[in-house]
Amino acid sequence: MRLPRTLFCHRVTVEPYAGDSAYVKTYGPPVTGVRALVDARIRVVRNREGREVTSTVTVYGEPSLAAQCPPESRITLPDGRITTVIAVAPHTAPGLGLPESTEVACE
Repeated sequence: MRLPRTLFCHRVTVEPYAGDSAYVKTYGPPVTGVRALVDARIRVVRNREGREVTSTVTVYGEPSLAAQCPPESRITLPDGRITTVIAVAPHTAPGLGLPESTEVACE
């Protein structure tokens, strides 16, 4: 069971992190029009190294967003601001009938 699509009232663009080149981070082709719910709330989260960092926005999306958006990806928010993904948390509960979604904490 997934969260109702009507909750995902925003559209964002995701540029998936593809790795580092000799000089800069590289990204895959942008995925535009990704349905999401954008929550601009400041909170503390843990990054991939386990350090506490500040997240200024959280993006909630469909379960498939987890595969499209690894940490360090770039997301363009509806207001045009570009942010970087800190952590991705897929919320699943197979067999329990609970709604599934993906939570993406961004800088």
